[in-house]
Amino acid sequence: MKRDIDWKNLGFSYLDTGMYVKASFKDGVWQKPVECNDVKIDLHVAAGCLHYGQACFEGLKAFTQKNGTVSVFRPEENAKRMVTSAKRLMMEPPPVDLFMDAVCMAIKLNMDWVPPYGTGASLYLRPLLIGTSPRVGVQACDEYDLYVLAMPVGPYYKNGFMPVKALLQNKYDRAAPLGTGSIKASGNYAAGMMGDYDGKEKGFPICLYADASEHKYIDEFGSSNFIAITADNKYVTPNSKSILSSITNNSLQVLAQDLGLTVEKRQIAIDELDSFVEVGACGTAASITPVGSVTTDSKIYQFGSEDCAGDVLTKLYNQIQGIQYGEIEDHYNWNYEITGL
Repeated sequence: MKRDIDWKNLGFSYLDTGMYVKASFKDGVWQKPVECNDVKIDLHVAAGCLHYGQACFEGLKAFTQKNGTVSVFRPEENAKRMVTSAKRLMMEPPPVDLFMDAVCMAIKLNMDWVPPYGTGASLYLRPLLIGTSPRVGVQACDEYDLYVLAMPVGPYYKNGFMPVKALLQNKYDRAAPLGTGSIKASGNYAAGMMGDYDGKEKGFPICLYADASEHKYIDEFGSSNFIAITADNKYVTPNSKSILSSITNNSLQVLAQDLGLTVEKRQIAIDELDSFVEVGACGTAASITPVGSVTTDSKIYQFGSEDCAGDVLTKLYNQIQGIQYGEIEDHYNWNYEITGL
């Protein structure tokens, strides 16, 4: 039985559903996922995740589709990305099949919390991998825990699919060129908090970060990839070793080509902002967030109307949402159906 909550007015915040999944790596072996209901975890005070940042995570969503089934959007890509993150942080990566089993188990345990079709909400899944061995010298752990949390969420921004104002952050860098910006390390987000908070204090919901070495080129927004549309139907997104490869962005690039756009993944100079007719931030949490303007020290770059998203981003948003909710045919088999419900 579905929970009696206001599905259409959910925000994007933590909600305790009472059940999550855990799998542990001990004695050189990954153990099978088990269900848990205690939100407090038993962690050594000297655990490597606390002292040396051996922690990474993923974010993905499950949707109730139009036909009543429940599917997750491209979970194998999240599993592969966690493997990449874990290897970069010298952690033991969970096998893809174990990751998938844990995600499916978390959804089944929390079926009462999967938002009904038509509410615009989804079940957000947060796989988290942490190093648990006690360490006071800088070295990798030999024991790890994988957790998969699940909770219903609504729009990431309270106004939904509406343009937001962005600030080009020049006081703080988020990721170094050869650092960990290309993986989903937990510490990346701590590194960006100061800059994002600075932007919010100035009235900007989102910050755009430039490359850390020269501050000449666009990298990404604080928690999402940068995408832009040109007047001659090009979909442009940065090619940088310092940004996370977004599953949403990769999917949108395919859909953009289906709409007849040319996709360019390349270095983007900041002054190129003048040439874009639409700009957006894309990621799992918000799918696409239209950006109405980017403010720099010397100029404000405007993109279309402040009151509504541009035509191309709207089409892309409707396309990817339509696939996720089963309203549009899934030609690429991106939806992974949860069976045995």
